[in-house]
Amino acid sequence: MRDRQLVADLVSDIALPKMFKVKQVFPRPRIEPEEIPDIIRKLLSQKKFADKVQPGMRIAITAGSRGIANVALTTKCIADFVKYRGARPFIVPAMGSHGGATAEGQKAVLESYGITEEAMGCPILSSMEVKKIGVNEEGMDVFIDKYAAEADGIILGCRIKPHTAFRGPYESGIMKMMAIGLGKQHGAEVCHEAGFKNMAKYVPMFGRAIIKNAPILFAVPTIENAFDETCKIVAVSAEEIAEKEPPLLQEAFDNMPRILVDECDVLVVDQIGKNFSGDGMDPNITGTFCTPYATGGIKAQRVCVLDLSPETHGNGIGLGYSSATTKRAFEKLDLASMYPNAITCTVLGGVRIPIIMESDREAIQVCVRTCNEIDKKHARIVRIPNSLHIEHIMLSEAYYEEAKKNPDLIIESEPEYLPFDPDGNLW
Repeated sequence: MRDRQLVADLVSDIALPKMFKVKQVFPRPRIEPEEIPDIIRKLLSQKKFADKVQPGMRIAITAGSRGIANVALTTKCIADFVKYRGARPFIVPAMGSHGGATAEGQKAVLESYGITEEAMGCPILSSMEVKKIGVNEEGMDVFIDKYAAEADGIILGCRIKPHTAFRGPYESGIMKMMAIGLGKQHGAEVCHEAGFKNMAKYVPMFGRAIIKNAPILFAVPTIENAFDETCKIVAVSAEEIAEKEPPLLQEAFDNMPRILVDECDVLVVDQIGKNFSGDGMDPNITGTFCTPYATGGIKAQRVCVLDLSPETHGNGIGLGYSSATTKRAFEKLDLASMYPNAITCTVLGGVRIPIIMESDREAIQVCVRTCNEIDKKHARIVRIPNSLHIEHIMLSEAYYEEAKKNPDLIIESEPEYLPFDPDGNLW
């Protein structure tokens, strides 16, 4: 107890600034959920897609581990179309080593998104077993999910989005869903062993080999807007994936949100979790990149993470890129769910443990206290609820005049001190 008080005393004199709420204004093209069934039905009814789904065929439909908007609905619509064509759909988890790298864990991830056998009206066949289907351009063996490899056809359900650790013409999207998602633990390891420096090379290399050697029919990727809403759905035939994915990735970049101030002393993130980003907090927003092969996001001298989301079930990957966290967040960590993903991708920084403080107030204070060359009486602090929902954020008083001049920032409250309870945690 005495040692704990000594630590608290080191930051107790740090006064936190007043904060005010702002609404960030982003373009909002979107597709309403009730429109999705008709959109997918019309897309897949085109002859070049419909003709690939013949009566009696066993069709594997991929579903991944990301928190994609409307993922259960889009997956069901694809399955319904397959059944309409007289074929037999089943769903395979395509998520590399996620879900604890177990068949049960991967099925549970899908179920948490509402992708259940009952809701989809078809089986979910989850296995970590893979089957060799050929070799890539460099003679490396290529493996994919055994159930998918033995199907008569594969339809790739996925989202296209900027990656969090590398840049290239194919990032998080169709090619990666094949190379790493369908590759399961084995495919994820092979791609990651070369490091993120070479990911832009290996993702399309393995993807092209899978298109050539596996029964890929087509993909149905989605793009999301700045509010985590579906804004575009397309269908891409197997032979068009290489050509059509890069411009779709650029559209995804154009629709990404961002924090509309470029720099801060301290970034406070209320919650991190796999439901917000594969990295816990999306570095395209927070600037907390795990490699030097991608850049972007806000430039912050310190990052403070206050808590884990309930949906992440203790997987605190990404916490290692914060400067400080709370005892509350630390006690929720499930290391067994964090480590397989980090070991597989060969990047361990995200599962390191930062400095742990007793309360929200102390965690923020230690970040301000340890910043260099700043005005500690007028610290520039940005607070976001998570990295996925940043329409409404908080800025410290030092940004007030700047915010008044920015047409894309709508001030929603006057500056006031953060409300802490008697234990020093935010109300």
